[in-house]
Amino acid sequence: MDAAPTTFAELPRDPRLGVPVPFACSSPQELDKRRVTQCALSRVCGVCGAGLGRPIAFLGTALEEGRNAFHFPPTHEACAAALLTSYDGIGEAALGQDEVVDDWVLVTTASFEFVRPGREDLDRRPTFQLTAVLSG
Repeated sequence: MDAAPTTFAELPRDPRLGVPVPFACSSPQELDKRRVTQCALSRVCGVCGAGLGRPIAFLGTALEEGRNAFHFPPTHEACAAALLTSYDGIGEAALGQDEVVDDWVLVTTASFEFVRPGREDLDRRPTFQLTAVLSG
């Protein structure tokens, strides 16, 4: 695996959109499957790549919150907030979403489960299921 940046400010920037590319992404739009798995198993932030403490933040859509199945990996709360500020108004699908998200949801938890898709699942992306929501 590539070395992770150490701060939000050190994230590489996408030349076309001018937004930071999170550790778990190959571009502002696409999640990197290897890095998503690394974030889950090594408990590192999907934005900056540094180790996670508590609380753990997840960002996604209202549908993901309702299903308790987030696609973007866990993050530091400050990293998630900074990322959402940076991506506000880009007008494109981003961070592994299939459509433009106008209203992101930020939820915190103390723990999560990493769930890999089964053969019968139509959505082949892994999800993160929160075991205890602290805020959202």
